[in-house]
Amino acid sequence: MLSTAPRNRRRTFIAASATLAGAVALGGLVALAPSASAGEFLTNGGFETGGLSGWTCDAGTAAVVSGQAHSGTYALQGTPSASGTAQCKQNVSVAPNTTYTLTAQVKGSYVYLGVDGGTSTWTPGTGSGYAALSVSFTTGASQTSAAVYVHGWYGQPAYLADDVSLQGPGSGTTTPPTTPPTTPPTTPPTTPPTTPPTTPPTTPPTSPPPSGGLPTHALVGYLHETFANGSGYTKLADVPDSWNIIDLAFGETSSPTSGSIHFTRCSASECPGVESDADFKAAIKAKQAKGKKVLLSIGGANGEVQLTTTAARDAFVSSVSGIIDTWGLNGIDIDFEGHSLSLNTGDTDFKNPTTPVIVNLISALKTLKAKYGSGFVLTMAPETFFVQMGYQYYGSGPWGGQDPRCGAYLPVIYAMRNDLTLLHVQDYNSGSIMGLDNQYHSMGGADFHIAMTDMLLTGFPVAGNTANMFPALAPSQVAIGLPASVNAGNGYTAPAAVDQALDCLTKKTNCGGYTTHGTWPALRGLMTWSVNWDKFSNWEFQKNFTSYFG
Repeated sequence: MLSTAPRNRRRTFIAASATLAGAVALGGLVALAPSASAGEFLTNGGFETGGLSGWTCDAGTAAVVSGQAHSGTYALQGTPSASGTAQCKQNVSVAPNTTYTLTAQVKGSYVYLGVDGGTSTWTPGTGSGYAALSVSFTTGASQTSAAVYVHGWYGQPAYLADDVSLQGPGSGTTTPPTTPPTTPPTTPPTTPPTTPPTTPPTTPPTSPPPSGGLPTHALVGYLHETFANGSGYTKLADVPDSWNIIDLAFGETSSPTSGSIHFTRCSASECPGVESDADFKAAIKAKQAKGKKVLLSIGGANGEVQLTTTAARDAFVSSVSGIIDTWGLNGIDIDFEGHSLSLNTGDTDFKNPTTPVIVNLISALKTLKAKYGSGFVLTMAPETFFVQMGYQYYGSGPWGGQDPRCGAYLPVIYAMRNDLTLLHVQDYNSGSIMGLDNQYHSMGGADFHIAMTDMLLTGFPVAGNTANMFPALAPSQVAIGLPASVNAGNGYTAPAAVDQALDCLTKKTNCGGYTTHGTWPALRGLMTWSVNWDKFSNWEFQKNFTSYFG
């Protein structure tokens, strides 16, 4: 995507062919029947009081409804939002060193059951009926209380829960539910289906994704700060307030393996009209005062960063921290391109990478996140080759010979999924990519953005291996990356086609020939290369975003 050139070239990547498995088979969930001596430790687990007595729920997200119960008359209905899971929790008295079994009947997509500080279980989708969830836990040596919960997931539809029961030795506190949970199959099918998955196949992040203080729908743009090109220089103070995240392009390194990043603002001779450092710093503070986020984007097409050693990792952390502190920035954007990320031969498990440049980058990002805390904004802008192409190929492959960069962002995204504010893959300067429908999709139209984004929000088997699933991201963590104009890069998409992609992904309407695996009204928004090119084109991209989302 991003270089000092006008972004009008396309990279060509070569990967050896591989056999692609289809969808994933989801295992059954086991419900454990309580023993004859077990007592019930929950109050109002069947919600038959007609209210939420005994439960503490996220404000405004839960209600007790009739006519939709698994048994009896009432059930809990929770309605998640873009920033909440609609959790209901109950504190109970327990005995130390004792094993308890928590069960529930649930209905909906991404419904969780668990205990604070302990284990949990979930279902990606129950279809039209209820399904049983069950989880056991053992209390600590001095533990006398526990908090159990049920919740949905960010941006997903409302869920139902009923017949929630906590069983353990002793008399308990109440009478157990009279209707025992049904028991689905205890093992998954032995042969996976041959069509693409129809429900999100893997676990979303295990903790709430950071919102970074962003609005429900956000506009992200790169601002040329260290170079000039045909789009002209734009002062930060002149960027319209429609832009919620402004990525300063770019932080670069003089030597790819040094890890030391510098941010050198464009000179007055190269960028006529450039503001002074003092005015630039003042503009950053003014944007932040309006709730905007100003980030350092690291990399770009000309800024390869290869953290091959721990010394390079430490230099990266130190130099990036210095830039953040000097200018008072909100965080960073990782835009590693070219040969920055490449997998060593034999590194085949994206969940447990061994390649130094991958491991050291993850470590550096976690260190920065820990240093700056929950307000630290972390975004990433990989190319499709480094993410969605991982559906077909990963690294050099089992026999070698494939491009080792293929899918190389996947371990970084996976490791940082609970700290990642926003992923906006570049849906441009890309070759044709296979989607979950096992068809190739080409950039420039709504279909490409629908298929590529559906992969991120659904999850997919890496290199076709259904035992090695890349998990779905929360819709609030995902934006679509596009060129701002025909001048900005290959893959320009006209506003009407952008709107079509948004209609399909957020409303499941106007989808054309591609069928998505969900509906995601909480999709965060759009990213573009770049603010400068959009200004050059009379703000077409920004105006269309504002027109669509209001």
